[in-house]
Amino acid sequence: MRLLKKVAIVTGAGGGIGRAIAIGYAREGAMVVVDDRLQASALDTVNRIRIAGGKALAICADVSDLTAHENLISAAENEFGALNILVNNAGVEFHEPVLQARPETWEKTHGVNLKGSYFLSCKAASVMQRFGGGKIIHISSVHDIEPLRDRAVYSISKGGVTMMVKSLALELAEHKIQVNAISPGAILTDMNRKGLSDPVEMAKLLEQIPAKRVGDPEDIVGAAVFLASSESDYVTGTTIYVDGGFLLL
Repeated sequence: MRLLKKVAIVTGAGGGIGRAIAIGYAREGAMVVVDDRLQASALDTVNRIRIAGGKALAICADVSDLTAHENLISAAENEFGALNILVNNAGVEFHEPVLQARPETWEKTHGVNLKGSYFLSCKAASVMQRFGGGKIIHISSVHDIEPLRDRAVYSISKGGVTMMVKSLALELAEHKIQVNAISPGAILTDMNRKGLSDPVEMAKLLEQIPAKRVGDPEDIVGAAVFLASSESDYVTGTTIYVDGGFLLL
C-alpha cells in the first residue's frame, strides 16, 4: 500500500473526482477526511470506504468559508493523529458569457477555486511541518491554459491555480512539502452529465479528444496517488494533464 498510515483531507469528495480520489487513497492505506458541503454525499463516500475496510470521517465544510478550515484540519488531527496530504478538489463552475458578466459569479468562483484552496493550503502546510512534510494537490482543469467559451471566470480561476501551485511550491519546498496540480480533461461527473447526455454534444466533444472517449473519475486516481506518495518526493510546482490527448488538438 503506497499511502499506508497517511492522513489525507479531500475536499469536494462527496462525488465525482473527489470521491474517486478519496476511495483510491483509502484503498492504498490512507485514512481519509471526506469533506463536502452536502452531508449526505460526504457520508455516502465514507460508507463506501468503510465497507471496503478503509478508515474515513465525514466533515461538512464550505472551503470558501475560511472560518471552516480550522475545523476541517482539526478533524484530521483529532481523529487520525496527523495530516500528511491535502487534495483541493472542491470547485465551482458557472455558465456565463463575458457580455453578461456579474461580480457575484467572480466572487463565488474565486471564493472556492482560489481563495478557499489557497488559505486551506496555507493552514494545512503549517500543520504538515510538524509531521515532517506533506503533499498538497490541486485539482485544476485543462482550462488552466485552454479558455472555455461562456465560462471565462472559471477558466481564469484555473489559470490562477497554476500560479498558486508554483508559488506555494517555491516557498514550501524547504519544509519538505510538495505542491502540484492535476488538470483533467473531459471527465464525466454530475457537473456535466446533463449536457453530455445529448448525443450531438457528446459527438462534438469526442471529436476533440484523440482517445475518443470521455474520462471517468477513476482515470484521475493514478496521478493523485502518485503525487500523494513518496514516489513524487522530487516533483513539485508542476501540473499533470490527464485529458486523453485533448490539448494535442
